[in-house]
This record gives sequence, structure tokens and C-alpha cells, in this order.
Amino acid sequence: MTADSELEIKEAFQRAQKGHNNKAKLVASLQNRYNKLEDKTLFHEEFVHYLKYAMIVYKREPAVENVIEFVSRFATSFQTPPTEGGEEEEDDEEEDENPFLNYIFNFLLESHKANSHAVRFRVCQLINKLLGSMAENAQIDDDLFDRIHQTMLVRVTDKFPNVRIQAALAMARLQDPQNHDCPTVKAYLLILENDSNPEVRRAVLSCIAPSSITLPKILKRTRDVKESVRKLAYQVLADKVHIRALSIAQRVSLLQQGLHDTAESVREVVCVRLLPAWLRLLQEDILDLLHRLDVENCAQTALDMLSALFTHTPQDQLLTDPLQLDNRRLIPGDCLSCERVLYWRALCEFMKTKGDDGEEMLDQLLPEAALFAEYLYGYVKAVPLLSEEQRGDFAQLELVMTKEFISQQLIHLIGCLDTNEEGGRKRVVVVLQEMLVLPQTPPSLVPLLTEKLLSLIPDDPRRIQTVAEVISEVREPIVTVSQPLDEKEKRKKQVKLAEVKVRVLEAKQALDDCISNQEFSKAAELKESITDLENLRNNILQEEAAETQPEDETRVEKTDPETLLRCLTICSELLKQMNIKTRIGPTLSAILSSLILPSVANAQPAVRNMAVMCLGTCALHSKDLANTHLVLLLQIAQLDEAKIRISALRAVIDLLLLYGFTLLAEQPSSALKETQPSHSLDHQEGEEKGEEPDEGNNSTQSILMMMSEFLDSEVPELRTETAEGLAKLMYCGRISSAKLLSRLVLLWYNPVTEDDTRLRHCLGVFFQLYARESRSHQECVEECFVPTLRTLLNAPATSPLAEVDVTNVAELLVELTRPSALINRADTQEVCVHDYLAVRVCGEILSDPSAPEVRLYAKILSNLELSSDVNTRRDLVTLLQQITQEVKDRICLRAVAKLIGQLQDSNDQPDLSAVALQPLDGNADETASQDLTKSAKRPKRGQRKAIPVQKTRTVESSDESDGENVPDSVPVTRPTRRSKAAALEKTRLDLSALINQEANTS
Repeated sequence: MTADSELEIKEAFQRAQKGHNNKAKLVASLQNRYNKLEDKTLFHEEFVHYLKYAMIVYKREPAVENVIEFVSRFATSFQTPPTEGGEEEEDDEEEDENPFLNYIFNFLLESHKANSHAVRFRVCQLINKLLGSMAENAQIDDDLFDRIHQTMLVRVTDKFPNVRIQAALAMARLQDPQNHDCPTVKAYLLILENDSNPEVRRAVLSCIAPSSITLPKILKRTRDVKESVRKLAYQVLADKVHIRALSIAQRVSLLQQGLHDTAESVREVVCVRLLPAWLRLLQEDILDLLHRLDVENCAQTALDMLSALFTHTPQDQLLTDPLQLDNRRLIPGDCLSCERVLYWRALCEFMKTKGDDGEEMLDQLLPEAALFAEYLYGYVKAVPLLSEEQRGDFAQLELVMTKEFISQQLIHLIGCLDTNEEGGRKRVVVVLQEMLVLPQTPPSLVPLLTEKLLSLIPDDPRRIQTVAEVISEVREPIVTVSQPLDEKEKRKKQVKLAEVKVRVLEAKQALDDCISNQEFSKAAELKESITDLENLRNNILQEEAAETQPEDETRVEKTDPETLLRCLTICSELLKQMNIKTRIGPTLSAILSSLILPSVANAQPAVRNMAVMCLGTCALHSKDLANTHLVLLLQIAQLDEAKIRISALRAVIDLLLLYGFTLLAEQPSSALKETQPSHSLDHQEGEEKGEEPDEGNNSTQSILMMMSEFLDSEVPELRTETAEGLAKLMYCGRISSAKLLSRLVLLWYNPVTEDDTRLRHCLGVFFQLYARESRSHQECVEECFVPTLRTLLNAPATSPLAEVDVTNVAELLVELTRPSALINRADTQEVCVHDYLAVRVCGEILSDPSAPEVRLYAKILSNLELSSDVNTRRDLVTLLQQITQEVKDRICLRAVAKLIGQLQDSNDQPDLSAVALQPLDGNADETASQDLTKSAKRPKRGQRKAIPVQKTRTVESSDESDGENVPDSVPVTRPTRRSKAAALEKTRLDLSALINQEANTS
């Protein structure tokens, strides 16, 4: 055996396979041998010869990985750090200094187009390791750089994900973040956007350099569909991106999505990696971090962030220094800021959730209830009221908004106070009442103050009484009134006062004359008389002033919009917190008649809107009120402004959900006729079913036609609210209408609603829940199947519905009616919904065998889960045989024949619960479909029995079933390549066998 100082290449490769060998010694020994050779060409060829054995292995075997690591270390061991001077000379000698490395690179670049994906994978892996093993300041020839660059740009589009991964990693050192036209950066961005394999996207995320170009794409990966990609995106942002590089909106968005991610691992990364990294960059200043989130506009996000930080921090290490509490355990007024008070609230609420464990620290953070109430009252009272002119001053407006935000956070702290002590709780209640009555209290604080006030009062009667007193104080405050004097008396006093003034003036004139004539005795007498006249004048003025002082205090009713809105807001909060079983008593009836109903006709939209909300909530507590005011709410829903119409519509839907359509039976038909739209929708709701006492009830039809018109409204909010309300009514069983369901499906697919996220999300959830709930719901979906498709197929070219993919709609409805999707399944031998759907589809084919959509209907038939009922299958075969006589298209004939064969074969296998048909096309006649409908003996709704169908197969995600998604550890080999798989299996642990075999044959 050759000495260790000069190893043979073969022996070096054999030793390199063993993980316990010191690769540095192997590299040094082989390097000694290489340096002593004068002609290195044979060494290069032999080295590459043995390297090829490892490059044909695709599996990530330890032996192969060790060899690849050894090759990369040996090839880069000849690299010498560049000198400070002589850069041009170094470039000229680069190729002479590193002939081996250049030879390896040339070999790899020539091999990257090999047919074997294993070779392509190892080529990219080796290039990645070679570039990664080179020194930071290493240099390579420009031509070689360009060749590597071009090769990797080709390989990042390879068919196999693992090849793309290694190619992407290899390009990490080839990117130029400063160059906006860098091909590598463009390739990375393209992969992040379009590559279907999550591991490839992760590879790019791990090596892409953040810049102004790449940062938006990195941020977008935090919303990736794969948990692992989202997790790595947050890690990259924590490790590579400074918080100052992100805008406030981006920071808030990251926290909103990350802290509420569906995956626990992603939430953990945000809490453990991202937030601590931001704090370190800001020198652990939590207030500075809150300031950079703009807490005034995203308070809830900031609270979630603080709660996450507190959760991962030991309780004894929670910082209270930022609060700067004084000896009263209060923040001094000059130290109150939005960030500090929000931190105070978050810390107190977090300790409150700890229960007994956090009780001790909570006592150190908050004062007694009475003291805090006075502190809060003093701050809220100091909030200035701005006039119209002052509102134009942005600085003053911003100051007031800041004070309102601080006041809100202080009010929230009431929930953390210890109010078990009776005296403290009563004082807090009194202070909250005073603040609600206080004119300086901003309107934005009224709902929160009312909520906290009601939370301190345990029972509804006391709540109602307290709110009634507050509303009375706000609407009819006590004012002082001065009684005017009698006009005659007032005139007499004015005349008397004028006489005295004239006499004073005359006396003063006489006094001056006496003095000028030197009649001093007479002047003394005049002076005394002037003094008496002035005393008389002062007495008259004092009497007049005393008579004009306030003499009485009385209540004066205020009817300005601000006062009415405040009273209605307080009443609304009361109705929200009342138990639904609490009836409307005399106090609430008085408030309803004196405040709510008159405000419905107020000129101010904000007042009307709040009044409508209060009226709708009151009706939930009394069926009599609902009967009385339902017509009014319906009229408002059609005639008022958009926001008020939405509030009225919500109230109507809530009433129908609570009481059902039986509520309409007690309404006079003449009253409800006024709410009927001016035109009908071809009586599309004539078949409504559910709880209404009469299917043809005009009242029910009027309301449903009104809602159907709202679905076409140009106001997106009204359209969305209507769709959500109809979905609730249908899911709760209040109505069951195939035509309304068809309208909702069309609305969901309509391109006009593409930007309406709430509508799309609401209906998407509703369809799944509704169809899986019961068989009767699936029957409703089945009834809307044909009308929905007809609407789409017949849509004119100018209609937005013409852009809808009809195939996708059909697939959705088929999935919704799939028997295996039912939550509660019954006997599989019964006729299922898909059996009736098959009859409907066949009828459509037979109605026009030459129509272009017959292939769509045939595809639908292929996706149905048919029951094992023999009679149904026989009838369906009969109908399909008739289709074969009508259809002329050969593809359709073959498909129908194949389906007939499957159904006939399945008759001999009655144990099968469902049949998954193959794709087919077909056509037929409407008369035959009617005959088959009779022969199928379809019972009326309500008489069918639900049928459970065993799932014969599961549909996997396209991402998971992608043939390109080859795992790293065990790649999938095709059965037709068993010989190759067997050959590769031999290399699992050792390459020596192949090497020795090759040596023997050579």
C-alpha cells in the first residue's frame, strides 16, 4: 500500500467514502502526490474517472456525499489568497496556478447536459460546493465565471426539483444585488414567483440577497401556501433584513400575518426569531419598537406583539422600567405617551390572564380602583374640544387624536382593576357615569366607556336603569335660567337712573361755576349733594344687578345631532350586552318612543344609522316590536343611504334568523306590498321552501325578491351583506331555494366580485359547510346545477359571466353533491344525489345532442359517484344506450360505450359502494330523460334517505403528487428501469465494488 504522504487516487476515493476518516489528511496526502507530478494530465483524467462513479448516483447516500465533499475540498485546496498588489498579473496567472480546479470546472460544465438527472444533480451540487468552499476574496477567470453563470441559469429550469435546488444554491455567489439587471437576481425572482416545488423556493430564499428589488418578493413568501416556505421567509427577514429597511405598513403586515399564521412553527419563528432580532437592532428599547409600528393606527397588532414577547419571557424578567410609575403606581401626566400607555395596558392584561400567578405583579402595576378612576377622569376632562377652525390645524388635531388614544387605553385598564371591593367599584361606576355626561368627552370614547360601565353592573335591570339615567342627563341637562324683570318696572328704574345721572351732571356743572366764582360755601354743599346722588345711582345699579341673577334651575332638552348620537350610542351598547331573553320593559319602551323612533327620521345620516341599529336590536328582544317595525326596516333598506340600508338589512336578516319567516304571517299583506320591488324576477322565488307557512306567500316573495335585487347592487357593501345574510338563512334552514343558491354561485364566480375578499371568503366557506351538512342541502345544490350552467353557457359576450370557466363551476357543484362528503352518511344501497344528477345531465345531453357543451356534460358524468342500486344503474344504462343512437361524435360514442360497459360490469359486483367513471362525452333526448325520471321513482323532498358512500379514492394535492417532487433521501424509480435501480442499489454503502470491477476489466 502507498504511504499516507502520497496516496493513490483510487485509495483516496475509497477512504473518502468512510465518514470517520479525516478528509483534511486525505486532501493533504493527495495534494503532496499531485505537487510532485510534472505531467498532471494523467492525474486529472484518473481523478475524473473515479469521480464519475459518484456522479451517477442520485440517492443522497452517505458514501457518495462524503466523496463529493472530499472532491470539493481537494479541488479548492490549491486556491491561494490574492495578494494586495499585482492584480493584473494574478489574473494572467490564474489559470496556471489552478489547473486542477479549472479542469474540474470544465468537466462539470461539459457534463451538465447529460440525459441522466443524477449526473445533472451531481454537477450542480459539485459546482455549488466548489464555489462555496472557495475563500471570500477568491477570484476566478471571467470566462469561467460566465460559463458557470450560463450553465446554472439553464439548470435552474431543470425538470427535476433537486437539480434546480442545487443550481439555485450554486448561483448564490454569482449574484450582484446592486445590479438591477443581474440575470441571477432575475432568475431568483422568477423562481420565487413561479416554481411549483416548495423546496426550490426555500433554496432560493436561503441564498437570495435582500435588496430594494428582492425585498418585496421575500415579503410575499411570508404568504406562501407552504408552511416551510413561510417559516424560512420569516427567518431570512430576521437574520438579513434590518427593521429600518421595512416600511411601517410592511412591519405591521408581517406581524399581523405571522402572529396569526395557521402553522404553529411559523408563529414560533415570529416570536422567537423575528421580534427578538428587531429588539436587538433597537438596543432592546421596546418603546422604540412600538413607535416604529405606529400604535395609534394598529393598536391590536401591537398588543398581539407584546403578548407574544411576554409569553416567551420569564415573568421575573418582564420589564416595568419603560412605564416610569410613580409612588402612586401611576404614570405621571407629562410622561404619558401612546407607546408607554399601550405597553402598560398590554402588561396588565397579560398578568390578568395569569390568574393567581400574576396577581402579585398586577398589584405592583395598578393603583386602587378609586385612585385610578380619579386619574382617568382628570385626563379625559383635560382633552380639549376643537372648534371648526381649530380642526383645520393639523398640529392641534393630531394632539387631540393622541390624547383620545391614550384615554382609550386608560379606559381599557379598568378591566384589569381589582373591583371586588364595593367602595372602589362604586366610585369607578360614578366616575364612568360622569365622564359619559361630560360634554368634553370625545364621541369616540362613548362606546368604550359604556361597555366598561355595564361590565361593572351585574344584572340587566340595574344596567337599564343606569343607562336611562345617563341618557336623561345627557339629553336633558340641568341649566340655570334667570327670570326676566317686568318691562314696566324695568322702564321705571331706567328712567330713575337717567334722572339721577342728569342731576349728577348738573351738580358737577354748578360746582365748577361756584369754584370759578370763588363761592366756596355753596361749592361744599354741591359736593355733598353730588356724593349723595352717586350713592343713589350705585344703589339703583346694584338693585338691578341683583334682580338679574339666576333664580331657577331646570332641565332643557337638547336635540342637536351630537347629543342624539351620544344617547343612541349608549343605548346601542346596552342592547348589545343585554341577555337576549331580557324583555323590553317600561324603561326601554320609553327610550324607544322618545329617542330611537324619532331619531329614525332625523336629518343627519349618522343619527339615523345608529337609530336603525338600536331599533333592530330592540326588535330582537320583543317579537311584538319585530312585527310592528319590520315594514319600517324593509322600507329603510330600500330607500335610505347605503350605510343605513346595510344596517336595516342586517336587522331584517337577524329578525328572520331568530323568528323565521313565520314572522311574516302576522304582517298585513297590504303593508308588505309597499316593500315589494317595482319589478319581479320572473317569479324566481315562487318555489321558496323552508319555514314559511305558505310557499306562495306574497310577503316572503317580496322580501326575497328585494334581497335578490340587492345581489345586483352597484354598492359592494350592500351586495356582500345581502349574500352573507342569504347564506346564513339557507344554512340555518330558514329558506331552501335552488334559484337563490344558483345566484350565490354565479355571484361567487362573477369577475365583478374579484376584489371583494369578504364576499368571496364568506361564500367559499358557506358552500362547503352547507353541502356537507345534510342530504337535503345536497339536493338543493343538485337542483341548481342545470340552471347555473345554462346561465353561464347562454351568457352574452358582453356579460362578465362569459369569462367564467364553466368546467370549474361544474366540478365545484359535483364535489358539493358528492355523497362521500356528507358528515352523516346512511345506507349506501339507497339512491344518492349523484344518481339524480346523472339523470339531469343525460336529459341535457338528449335535449340537444349537437350542442357544443355535450362534452362538458359527459365530463361531469365521469366524475359522479353513483350508488350501487341495481334498478338505477339499469335505467341509466337504458338512457345511455339511447344517447348512443342520437350522438354522432365518435369520441362521445366511445366514451358512452365505455361508461355503459362499466355500469353493466358493476351490476355483477353489487358490493361496490360507488363507481368512479372515466372521462367521457355524450348526447341524448329530453323525452327519454322524463321517462327515466319516472322510472327512477324519485320521491319528493323530505322523503329521501341520506346515503353514505364509501370513498373509493382520495384526491391528493397537485403539489404533493407532482412527479417532479422527488425526495432527497429516496428517489422514486420507475418499474420499467429495474435493472438500473438494481445497479444503483449496489452503491448504497460502498463504491469500491464498482471501482474494483472497472479496474479488473481495464
